[in-house]
Amino acid sequence: LERIIKVVAGMDADSLDQIAWLYSQVVEAGVYRAESIKVAEAAKVIENTQRDLNIALMNELSLIFHKLGIDTSAVLKAAGTKWNFLPFRPGLVGGHCIGVDPYYLTYKAEMLGYHPQVILAGRRINDGMGAYVAQNAVKEMIAADRNVKGAKVLVLGLTFKENVGDIRNSKVYDIITELRGYGIEPLVWDPVAEKADAKHEYGIDLVDLDSIQSVDAVIGAVLHKEVMALDLKILAKKAGKGAPFIDVKAGFDSAELKAAGFRVWRL
Repeated sequence: LERIIKVVAGMDADSLDQIAWLYSQVVEAGVYRAESIKVAEAAKVIENTQRDLNIALMNELSLIFHKLGIDTSAVLKAAGTKWNFLPFRPGLVGGHCIGVDPYYLTYKAEMLGYHPQVILAGRRINDGMGAYVAQNAVKEMIAADRNVKGAKVLVLGLTFKENVGDIRNSKVYDIITELRGYGIEPLVWDPVAEKADAKHEYGIDLVDLDSIQSVDAVIGAVLHKEVMALDLKILAKKAGKGAPFIDVKAGFDSAELKAAGFRVWRL
């Protein structure tokens, strides 16, 4: 309300005036009067589509850099010294906006006889990242001489982004589903999500962290402030020396994870 301008539109000049006045009473950043409802809707759709594509580019670069044996975070840090480099990072793209809005646009385009290529390519990349993370978690477990079938993996976070309780269209579930396909038992802890919602939406029983005695690997999926405040040494004790820590968004300090005894992999 304080920083983001509200785009408004109406079916005629009178309704636009009323809508603009109403929002101006609560949106301190102000309102922008779009010339039509279609323009306002299209603006919202392309805003999220642009963000989706930027993250897809970072995700694809991460796939390439892993093949090259280069740390993606190190590359982005170096590239960020250029004033016009956009600070996007690889990660999971879920929720009810960014991962959904591009399909509204592509569906309408296809109805009109145009097949979008770039937008759908970005969607394919982002929709595959959950499985990619899980597959690399399995590879790291094998490299650490951990049994895969029957293993327990602690997943930190379930919501679609950090510090919110919304679990709609969370791509963390893709990680969980892929892990289960390998015979792994994911133990999901999320201090922000509602347990009833997780059970209803995904059939997942969220665990209490204190109840977990031992795991074979840890996946830092969502960077809630409570997740970032965890004692890494206590986590490492539950996992054992050399256990894989999958830092999905590269939000943890890699040196601290290694010092705690983890084997680190990150996008």
